[in-house]
Amino acid sequence: MASHTPADSDPHPSLQQRHSTTTAATTPIDDQNHHNARQTQDSHLPTHVFHTEKPLQKSHHGIDVDGDGGLHVDRVHRMWDRFRGKGRKKVSWITSMRNLMFSSYINVLIVFIPLAWIGHFLKWSPGLVFAFCFLSIMPLEHIFDYGGEQMSMYCGRDLGDLVAVTLNNAVEATLAILLLTKCELKLLQSTIVGVVLLHLLLVPGTAFLTGGARIWEQNLHPHPTQLNHTLLTIGVLTLLIPAAFFAALDRGAAAAVQSTAESIINDTTREHFLRMSRGLAVILLCVYIASRIFLHNPPGDDNAFRPAPDAPEEIRLHEEHLATADPELDPFFCVAMLIVTIGIMAATAEWLVDSIEFVREKGGIQEEWFGLILLPIVSFSADGAVAIVFFIRAALFLAPKPPATLAKARAIDLSIQFTLFWMPFLVLLSWWIEKPLTLLFDFYEVAVLLGACFLVNYVTADSKTNWVEGFVMVSLYIMIALCTWFYTGQEEIATLLGCPSVTLGEAAGAAGGGGE
Repeated sequence: MASHTPADSDPHPSLQQRHSTTTAATTPIDDQNHHNARQTQDSHLPTHVFHTEKPLQKSHHGIDVDGDGGLHVDRVHRMWDRFRGKGRKKVSWITSMRNLMFSSYINVLIVFIPLAWIGHFLKWSPGLVFAFCFLSIMPLEHIFDYGGEQMSMYCGRDLGDLVAVTLNNAVEATLAILLLTKCELKLLQSTIVGVVLLHLLLVPGTAFLTGGARIWEQNLHPHPTQLNHTLLTIGVLTLLIPAAFFAALDRGAAAAVQSTAESIINDTTREHFLRMSRGLAVILLCVYIASRIFLHNPPGDDNAFRPAPDAPEEIRLHEEHLATADPELDPFFCVAMLIVTIGIMAATAEWLVDSIEFVREKGGIQEEWFGLILLPIVSFSADGAVAIVFFIRAALFLAPKPPATLAKARAIDLSIQFTLFWMPFLVLLSWWIEKPLTLLFDFYEVAVLLGACFLVNYVTADSKTNWVEGFVMVSLYIMIALCTWFYTGQEEIATLLGCPSVTLGEAAGAAGGGGE
């Protein structure tokens, strides 16, 4: 009797033949179907990007490996070949430098970098130094964006997006670390919330408004969007828990005498919140790491850094473009450029922080508005300038193409990374350098952050968006900016963040109040 093989009944014999070694030797039927489906999805992409043509064999441990020592080894080889640009047009360092210089008109603002440094060392007016530093950070932010886009061509969309998100957060992270070392803890907390609000509302809102102006709706990747809802929620709820705890400590304060209400503002209470915050920080970091593993290496065989099965066609086309397009920068030049840019940006941001106090006092700006709105805007200044030019050209009927950086929802990923990684990192760093930073934030800040989280989750719930929803998100940000202008902050929280102790913080606050 003739044997009946799976290949006889397979409606796709070509695919079955390519995996005959695997199916005959090792994998169950379900794994075979999953692998065949993945092969079908990736068949139109270059081989060195996603998969190898080598047949799989079964090791003595029962794990499918290739003849060279394992799928993980082959995956590393593929990633290394892609990173060094194998099979692509080579770009010299001179050409890379020229492409970088002419990548955007914003690069003309690079001339302000030496002016900012000279002004700092020669003790020019703090207001002038602040303005020069502000303008200097704009081209540096663009270089991070441009470098991240170029690295995506060498690393793939998934890993490239992670690099781009981290680079885009470099400005805010540097400002936050500088504020922490100078013990500007209340301003630091406001800046953290402001950065998250900016990337939750203003940046994606502008992207949806600009990118969706000429089409009915835009699609978002459903796989990360669904997870982002959960990550955003847990990040905001992590700030809500200490705030609720503090409110419960002050139970009956409205009916109690003033001395009783003030008794909870002491070093003992702060120590409790410090311990609580450090534990929450470790948990948040674990959540963030787990989410990156799930997104970039989901369950299944050889799924790392591949488009998800339910990814929209636009995602697959974008991945194909990244795999086949000729980059404008050499990969090693790009890495060196980003390292140098980080160093320049760190120094420039430090000069900006040094001039903050003068600008805040002379301008009569509330600390809350300064941290919640003004400082985070530094990171949006480059994209904001691009958006303004786009609207001007559109008004003149020049029919410009929407800027690519404004046609994405990557900014929401920036908020998630800042909430789940940089915020707990700052708490643990403050523990190491002995600064009393806690996750007990101002109630007003927690409330507006919670509202922004809910709105973003509603807007992206169906993985689709349009220009009206973008306009709504920008409108909420403007509402928050308007109300924050009149908000003076919660005095109890500022006192608990006093350096080096609550007692000295109360004394400093009393002295400041007496001076007024």
